[in-house]
Amino acid sequence: MSTIWYECKVKYRKTDETGIQKVTTEPYLVDALSYTEAESRINEEMSAYISEEFKITNIKVANYAEIHPFENADRWFRSKVSLLAYDEESGKERKTNLYMLVQANDVKEAYDNTITVMKNTMGDYTIPSISESPIMDVFPYFSSEEGELEKLERFNTLKASKPELVAVGETEDDFIETDSVIA
Repeated sequence: MSTIWYECKVKYRKTDETGIQKVTTEPYLVDALSYTEAESRINEEMSAYISEEFKITNIKVANYAEIHPFENADRWFRSKVSLLAYDEESGKERKTNLYMLVQANDVKEAYDNTITVMKNTMGDYTIPSISESPIMDVFPYFSSEEGELEKLERFNTLKASKPELVAVGETEDDFIETDSVIA
């Protein structure tokens, strides 16, 4: 059975950088079998992050074929990939679109990450569009089986990793990013 992703909108009171509290609604993605399970899972996940009251305002099935976290990335991008297939009966080329959620820091990196994900694809494809997604975080489902715990740990490590800055000079502009993961 394939994974079903649900986009859940959560409304809560958030304190911004200036210390002012305002009500905000943010979308999150959860892997679930039904709307009921999606609601239960988002409540469980958000309870760990939000100490105050919050409200689930909307749940809908998200149109993502695959989700790909990457190290040292903090934003999610929606990549539209068109798979090209030749229909021998009609003699025409057919396109099938699928959408992926790819973690990256900018659009160029999202494009590069999409290419990396698609590198073992046997057929032809194009990437007609990549745009930043409003998704704040992704919560995949992992069972408590032995192999699944390793997958969960790897997913969370990739999702939480931040670029490490190393000083190479004396000004703030003289910092470079390294590829190491900071725990």
